[in-house]
Amino acid sequence: MKKGYELLIFDWDGTLADSIGRIVEAMNVAAERAGEAQSSDAAVKGIIGLALDEAIHTLYPHLAPAEVASFRQHYADVYVALDQQPSPLFDGVVESLDAFRAEGYRLAVATGKARRGLDRVLKANGWERFFDITRAADETRGKPHPLMLEEILGHCGVEPSRALMVGDSAFDLQMASNAGMHSVAVGYGAMSLQALAEFGPQVCIDHFSQLREWLGGSAIPLPR
Repeated sequence: MKKGYELLIFDWDGTLADSIGRIVEAMNVAAERAGEAQSSDAAVKGIIGLALDEAIHTLYPHLAPAEVASFRQHYADVYVALDQQPSPLFDGVVESLDAFRAEGYRLAVATGKARRGLDRVLKANGWERFFDITRAADETRGKPHPLMLEEILGHCGVEPSRALMVGDSAFDLQMASNAGMHSVAVGYGAMSLQALAEFGPQVCIDHFSQLREWLGGSAIPLPR
């Protein structure tokens, strides 16, 4: 723990799990079923990280609450069908999480997914063994509100200065800042490193294994 962090908190989709393409496809099929125009891939990637209702409202602000609920159900039906085999973790994630555990870090997840969906993918693969606590958007406040992180910090008994949020979206990094925490931006998920660098992460990485290198003392330059 050369940089002094005790607790590493990870976003799920686009940070640990290679699921961005599946989310985009599910959102666009759901739009078709709901009788709405499909959004661009860039627009859908721009809402990944938000709680689902807020994400739908952001893409389709004209929808009434009942229509958002119907759209949400379409999305859930499509995503579960697409995710019969849960999205794989990115290269290097399993090995790195095992190493972090061996090195004494505490690990957590803070995700815009719903609890039901998160539990499904964790239990299907035995991935729950990695984490001290996980928080999902439908059981707390959604990103970028800091409550999700505050609950994780309280559970683990760790001060914000000793915790690190790792994510692929502006909402992740804003949430960390709102909680008084440092963050790491990953550039292989929803947003580019160039866009994420504007939100003040401690470091930007383009492969998950670089996180362990950086925590161990290696220098990784910010994107140009």
